[in-house]
Amino acid sequence: QVQLVESGGGLVQAGGSLRLSCAASGRTFSSYTMAWFRQAPGKEREFVCAGRSGGTKDYADSVKGRFTISRDNAKNTVYLQMNSLKTEDTAVYYCAAKRSSLTSSYYSNSYDYWGQGTQVTVSS
Repeated sequence: QVQLVESGGGLVQAGGSLRLSCAASGRTFSSYTMAWFRQAPGKEREFVCAGRSGGTKDYADSVKGRFTISRDNAKNTVYLQMNSLKTEDTAVYYCAAKRSSLTSSYYSNSYDYWGQGTQVTVSS
């Protein structure tokens, strides 16, 4: 069993930056694909980015060039650096982990474990 705990959300003005953290329990963190999803009010949960165990990273087009996912396997932590934030980035951000390297990183159904979410609000 893996437990994921996000932190770092908050209120920021448009154009600002935030860094989210996701601390994971478990000994096999380094072998998991770690991802961030988000869900805005009234919308479906959507893929933001993922970092695979081998180092490959995937990003949604809407955040490419602005967001960066990174991981520190020694600390069992994955980060999401968000720059140039826009009001449309406002959402609850969720950390997720999956064991299999064979399933798509883009689909929420591929993930085995989820955090509780952290609110990010970008004001104009």
